Amino acid sequence: MNYQSEQIVGTSPAFLDLMDKVSRAAPLDRPILVIGERGTGKELIAARLHYLSRRWDNNFQKMNCAALTPTLLESELFGYEQGAFTGAKGRRAGRFEAADKGSLFLDEIGTMSMAAQEKLLRVIEYGEFERVGGTETIYVDTRVIGATNIDLPSAADAGQFRHDLLDRLAFDVITVPPLRHRPEDIMLLANHFGLAMARELEWLQFPGFSDLATEQLLDHAWPGNIRELKNVIERAIYCAWDGEQAVCGLVFDPFESPFRPKPAALRQYYTEEQTGTGKDADYEEDSLPDTPINFKVALAEHEKRLLKHALEQNRYNQRAAAKWLHITYDQLRHALKKHNLLGS
Repeated sequence: MNYQSEQIVGTSPAFLDLMDKVSRAAPLDRPILVIGERGTGKELIAARLHYLSRRWDNNFQKMNCAALTPTLLESELFGYEQGAFTGAKGRRAGRFEAADKGSLFLDEIGTMSMAAQEKLLRVIEYGEFERVGGTETIYVDTRVIGATNIDLPSAADAGQFRHDLLDRLAFDVITVPPLRHRPEDIMLLANHFGLAMARELEWLQFPGFSDLATEQLLDHAWPGNIRELKNVIERAIYCAWDGEQAVCGLVFDPFESPFRPKPAALRQYYTEEQTGTGKDADYEEDSLPDTPINFKVALAEHEKRLLKHALEQNRYNQRAAAKWLHITYDQLRHALKKHNLLGS
């Protein structure tokens, strides 16, 4: 993702609060954590933190910690000496050296091994480390910006992340709001992505979205956030063929097809073919209670579970969930309101 070509778009109160916090944190030479769900734009926030700092004209390095094995991750971050391992035919500098006087963005930082976390803590505290297989101490001035979509304090309590590293990283924590908490930005972003895609396809104009498409975009809960919205918009533009009429054909789930393999069949395949049994080991039949129950409460809880399940199965598209349940859209909205699920 190129920061220069990607814009951070929004006018909602949650978005403006986020930008204000980023602007205040950017000039400080301190580690920063960026927390947020998948697809919320954490990398763009990290880039903004770098380019608004005094380090803006130095290197901005990016590394996905989940993309490499622990050994390769250490070699990539800290570099290695000749002969450090099989295939190490020469000395190689790591990302920390490449980002000296600049910033290093560590995405999925919660997946780092404990050994890598220990070395990272030392770099943050003292600005020094050794390359893999080496003894020479390397000194760098690199600002670390970490990002994750997991709850790091809980991971630390579970022994999966170092508490002392968390303390060092969390000088400030910037939490990126999910798109469902930025409803005012949905159409702004949709038009932004739509216009860019129309230009890419060399349309003479971008006609915008129909009333139905607008309603669908605003009703969707966007579990994949901005990345999902961009995919839906670009898919709709390319399927529209030209820009003569307002875009109306939205496909929220490109896998939707009458010929799509059924989940039950998939479950049966894995249980029978890979475990050698004819039953799903995790499947447990519902059992009726042996003691008296409150019928109305039990019925309401069951209805709530069905509604949640329908929303999850249809990626929180309420119109699709209503069709899935064989009820009208208004009936679904009424049921969601009754069970306080409209914000789900």
